[in-house]
Amino acid sequence: MTAGPDRTPLDRAFFDRPVLEVAPDLLGRVLVRRAPDGPIALRLTEVEAYAGPADPGSHAYRGRTERNAVMFGPPGHAYVYFTYGMWHCLNLVCGPEGHASGVLLRAGEVLDGHERAHQRRPKARNDHELAKGPARLATALGVDRRLDGSDVCGGPDAPLSLLTGHPARPERVLSGPRTGVGGEGATHPWRFWIDGDPSVSPYRAHAPRRRNSTRRQVGT
Repeated sequence: MTAGPDRTPLDRAFFDRPVLEVAPDLLGRVLVRRAPDGPIALRLTEVEAYAGPADPGSHAYRGRTERNAVMFGPPGHAYVYFTYGMWHCLNLVCGPEGHASGVLLRAGEVLDGHERAHQRRPKARNDHELAKGPARLATALGVDRRLDGSDVCGGPDAPLSLLTGHPARPERVLSGPRTGVGGEGATHPWRFWIDGDPSVSPYRAHAPRRRNSTRRQVGT
């Protein structure tokens, strides 16, 4: 990966803002995953905001637990959770410490490291599908719970870091309801994406829970 103004790491002040400011501002930024087999760079194209204890859709709605503890810490860290017994999802903590708000990274375009991403996502039919959806994104990057708490402002050797990239133009940023969120937060227009980008995942409304089914939580 070549260096340049668009590859400047974002500082902690970027994340230390209200979640509804941070979320759309993440679009177009570049996330870099550094692993033993080499780096992968990803341009973010779709995200969702979760407002902590004030948001019924958030993992932090009922307070701090061992699972969500990272969300209550300093901004600029990764919160990684495991869902459905098979997938990981990657989130970025933002807002003041203790507030527990965060942004779920839903989709992105792989810029560098396509071969490594395809090795992790062999069922992807093309480059646009490598990180089209939060579980696919985490899989393509090789993200799991071992990266929970990683500092994305940690410098050039950090396993995860967020770079300036080229922020999406405001006229290309759209918003709408979050995917799979029901109840009180179902209509919040807190999903943000780059209009027309082929890596953006399809929207799916919340499906009512069936009797004896496991409760689904998709956000942070």
